[in-house]
Amino acid sequence: MDVAATIRTPAVEPLERETIRRVAWRLIPLLMLGYFCAYLDRVNVGFAALTMNKMLGFSSAVFGFGAGLFFVGYFVAEIPSNLILDKVGARRWLARILVTWGIVSGLTAFVWNDWSFYAIRILLGLAEAGFYPGVVLYLIWWFPAAYRTRMMATFQSASTISNIIGPPISANLLSLDGIAGFSGWQWLFLIEALPPVIMGVLTWFLLTDRPTDAHWLRTDQREWLIKRLADERADREAIKTFSLGQAFSYPRMWLMTVTYFGQNVSAYGILMFLPLIVRGLGVAQSNTGYVAMLPYVCGLSAMAFFCIRSDLTGNRVAYCAAACVLCSAGLASAAAIGPSHPVLMIMAICCAAMGQSSIAATFWALPSALLTGIAAAGGIALINSIGNLGGWIGPWVFGLVKDATGSDALGLLALGSGPFIGAFALILAGHDRRMERIPGTRRV
Repeated sequence: MDVAATIRTPAVEPLERETIRRVAWRLIPLLMLGYFCAYLDRVNVGFAALTMNKMLGFSSAVFGFGAGLFFVGYFVAEIPSNLILDKVGARRWLARILVTWGIVSGLTAFVWNDWSFYAIRILLGLAEAGFYPGVVLYLIWWFPAAYRTRMMATFQSASTISNIIGPPISANLLSLDGIAGFSGWQWLFLIEALPPVIMGVLTWFLLTDRPTDAHWLRTDQREWLIKRLADERADREAIKTFSLGQAFSYPRMWLMTVTYFGQNVSAYGILMFLPLIVRGLGVAQSNTGYVAMLPYVCGLSAMAFFCIRSDLTGNRVAYCAAACVLCSAGLASAAAIGPSHPVLMIMAICCAAMGQSSIAATFWALPSALLTGIAAAGGIALINSIGNLGGWIGPWVFGLVKDATGSDALGLLALGSGPFIGAFALILAGHDRRMERIPGTRRV
């Protein structure tokens, strides 16, 4: 018997538990608040559309095209943004992103036609680019592999919470119509632009760049975390080390990019048009926000299940692919049911949201397990930037189909094809043992 190991084990387990808990409570709430603001400012345009489209003369195709242009700006700036974050640190760069996009989001209140709408959506994407993949990279810097999916799920839940709290707030802000000469949709953009600016200031003062800078940890906690992360990095690099160029040309990375593209087709197609879909079911405008939040209440509980099971089993591919299939099945069911059965249609959309909410949270454990260093910064940004173009294609296609058919059904079916193709790509990418938990790691 290894007496030294027997003596060490009881001491190491509490140290690990205390360290991870302290890091999580220090960092995750701040990151969640930032992402809550991000989602609020990304998708409030869907509620603005309830009155903005008529006032500015936007068709469904014009609105869908313009709303999705956010991701064109996002695509252009994503990789440079993440490489800068890796160089200058998360604290300064994430704070800059938050303040910049808050200002640009507020300027959306002053668009006057389709081209000004297109321009401001591209600028908003440029301003926000790098926040989400920057946080994914930041979590790699701070959390060992055994905890990463759960921490990602906790962070990701901010988007779902935003989709629960945001709709009633956004719908009620439309009632400010006429105050100080502004329309309700203009007040929506102006008021919801303030939280990210405030969060930018808080991030500058409260976020810590790396574990080596974490003086709020005890010395033994900081040393344990630095060593654990260094050991995991060495284990992965012993299997294969990627340069930035190799990461960009690795076939498995491109298959994962297809998966992320497909899930964004459905995610943002639903987000941008859900208020209009709900309104089309005969729901009063004042109640639209409350009905639109229901799918994301369901999604929050499903996300917890998928992520816990993914961490416990280490089978990342299976759970992410299953979430993709569930999303596709829900959207196909909603298309088949149609608006003549509104309750059943909302239930089907709830099933789709359960899958949709679980995809990204389980997905990011895959590339983060393969890449380290600058390759992780660039590779994660590559997947996110190209994958997020699906957030442009989804709303645009939905709007085109709706204008052509006058119905939501075929549009929902088109959105459902995205995650289905994504599941197929993920299965083709296959399993890699670096995607699992590092053997022998403990859980809290």
